[in-house]
Amino acid sequence: MKLVYCGTPHFAVPGLAALLAAGHEVALVVSQPDRPVGRHRQLTTPPVKQAATAAGIPVVQPEKIRNNAEFRALLESIRPDAIVVVAYGRILPPWMLELPRQGCINLHASLLPKYRGAAPIQWAVAMGDAVTGNTTMLLEEGLDTGPILLQREMAIAPEHNAVDLFTLLAEAGAPLLVETLAGLEQGTIQPRPQDHSRATLAPILTREDGRMDFSSRTAEDLLNRWRGFQPWPGAFTQLEGRKLLVHKMHGANDMAPGTAQPGQIHVADDRLFVACAQHTWLELVEIQLEGKNRMAAADFLRGTALAAAARLGN
Repeated sequence: MKLVYCGTPHFAVPGLAALLAAGHEVALVVSQPDRPVGRHRQLTTPPVKQAATAAGIPVVQPEKIRNNAEFRALLESIRPDAIVVVAYGRILPPWMLELPRQGCINLHASLLPKYRGAAPIQWAVAMGDAVTGNTTMLLEEGLDTGPILLQREMAIAPEHNAVDLFTLLAEAGAPLLVETLAGLEQGTIQPRPQDHSRATLAPILTREDGRMDFSSRTAEDLLNRWRGFQPWPGAFTQLEGRKLLVHKMHGANDMAPGTAQPGQIHVADDRLFVACAQHTWLELVEIQLEGKNRMAAADFLRGTALAAAARLGN
């Protein structure tokens, strides 16, 4: 097919490579504009643009697309058979949805209708799911509401965090795109509507999602959220009025339930534990107190005198 490919981050790079390897003609790549990144605000090219440039594919980076007459004229002149969208970062306008004969095909990193929205990978891990996957669907004007084309499941291992899963799902989604296009062209795939009554949302993350609430969340809940919210917003709390980042943690199933109140600290053999909801415990393994370097909890304890009644939390 003749394709237009819309994508921006690393997640979308394997899909572009797979479509090229399968012999499709990618006439144009559409990506977000270059953005300033990091502490020094260095202007950075999106990974998909880098991959497209290396492959000799023309790239456009419109700031706006809905009422962009120049962009619309360009796509209409290409007359693509399909527009493939992978983590592009913009909602396509109606004129764009109606343009290609095979429609606009999206790769979404969840088993729709579960986790519609901007952060499906992060929320699948944060909610403690054991299974996730990829979905290809036909885009329509609603947010991830279009008919499903193909789906593939993938297990989430207990040690996986969101960064791990991004890589795994990106690699698994690439051949699914190729299979989807082949099925559409051969007429072997029939789009099926989503069951909207089973839909759940995966909203964009905020900094507050990383705040650890020991009163309402168990150790397992907090551990899952930390795994899901990597690399941002991570996990943080307060210690004596100062922000405490938790870079590494795990459950402490060997701790007796006891009567400790949520947020209460327990120190044993240079190990730092904190009580959570429902009499569960976390061990904080690597932490960083505001204004200090990141360090192992044992090193922190050797250099810090904690009050007897010290607690974590607001």
